[in-house]
Amino acid sequence: MAGPLHFDLVSPERLLISEEVAQVVVPGVEGYFTVLADHAPFMTIMKPGVVEITGIGGDVRRIFVRGGFADVSGSALTVLAEYAVRVEELNAEMIAKQVRDAEEDLVDFGEDHVRRAAAEKHLNDLRDVQRWIIPA
Repeated sequence: MAGPLHFDLVSPERLLISEEVAQVVVPGVEGYFTVLADHAPFMTIMKPGVVEITGIGGDVRRIFVRGGFADVSGSALTVLAEYAVRVEELNAEMIAKQVRDAEEDLVDFGEDHVRRAAAEKHLNDLRDVQRWIIPA
């Protein structure tokens, strides 16, 4: 079994987590991926989704992130999140506000097709999160 992985989760407001963990599941732009100790190094962009942290003792915590970057080295993972909040702190209005903000961004980009395409993808990712985090 792999040893512990050092995990840091940082948002613009604060350092949320800095500890040794068993594994972390991250919402990468190409899909969710799991990081354990001794993982091959790489860096990727994250999409809105849930980071799932499994502690050394098997406890699981879930953090909603609205994009950012994940930097994996052999013994550590650093997540730099644009926005992060514990899933248990989420509510339907918080996610709805994120969706409204993304819809406004889409309108603001008008004829800028490159930025508009990125904004549409971001909006669709948020709507997916809205569907599976917040019960109907």
